[in-house]
Amino acid sequence: MSAGWFVMGVDLGSTTAKAVVVDQDGALCGTQVVQMGAVSPAAVARAIDGALRAAEVTGGDIRRTISTGYGRKLVPGADRSFTEITCHARGAAALRPGVRLVIDIGGQDSKAIIVDDAGLVDRFAMNDRCASGTGRFFDVLARALEVDICEVGELALSGGDALEVSSMCATFAETEVISLLAQGRAKADIAASVHRAVAARTLGLVAQVGKASPAVMTGGVAKNVAARHYVSRALGRPIELLEQPQIAGAYGAGLLARDEYLGALGSPGERDALAEKHVAATTSATKPHCLECNGELDHAAQAPAGPVALELRRNI
Repeated sequence: MSAGWFVMGVDLGSTTAKAVVVDQDGALCGTQVVQMGAVSPAAVARAIDGALRAAEVTGGDIRRTISTGYGRKLVPGADRSFTEITCHARGAAALRPGVRLVIDIGGQDSKAIIVDDAGLVDRFAMNDRCASGTGRFFDVLARALEVDICEVGELALSGGDALEVSSMCATFAETEVISLLAQGRAKADIAASVHRAVAARTLGLVAQVGKASPAVMTGGVAKNVAARHYVSRALGRPIELLEQPQIAGAYGAGLLARDEYLGALGSPGERDALAEKHVAATTSATKPHCLECNGELDHAAQAPAGPVALELRRNI
């Protein structure tokens, strides 16, 4: 590894821990993604160690560390934390210069972010109150269909367009999928219908900020070929695949760490304050829920067939 100094970005999500090492020029030197069942300090440690080894540096070579993600406050040794909104925008802009729309479908929430010329957040919309349309929902689908999560996208692409799911509530989705299977519905058709419904929810989120191109997806769901296909079809424009979509947030955090170490942090911090205010205003200790399911166990049986409502309840 060449001489110089390094910084680190760590993205602790709800299902994966990501860490990157960034050099003084802003280039990626090492990355590591660790899958986990829940927010895990051990997974964070493995991600950090893996990124350091990949970059061929030690912890003592890191001048600044910034954390982001669902568990950003739990990252040991972090000098500062930023929201995923700011970090995904910054990382996506670095991975795909000129990007204008970033769609981040995470394990527990989803976001649509408009990015300006400087790679900063211009405006955003966020669904953090309902698990439908998130990575967790695809995990539920894969488990109910008894297929590997890596295979659910290809399965969905082989399905038809005739079937429409009646519920998008992640809490009860597994029961509904099992019911559809009992009716003789094909796994591929069920998978396709769920992916279309997720795309419809994503379109509703994007509608709040406005369509823009070029557009990319970040997060683990971006690797799902059917998710990209149906979101692209719903938007009526292509979704570009980043080379490493899962590390966009961590990379953005690393670039912010570099800026801070150089003393260049200003506008990103101001933009992030707005995001922090939004997250604080829309987060509570209640369980995720949406207006459609309202936590009722018999919702799936009562709900009419067709597209689901896009409005989400927020406790403010």
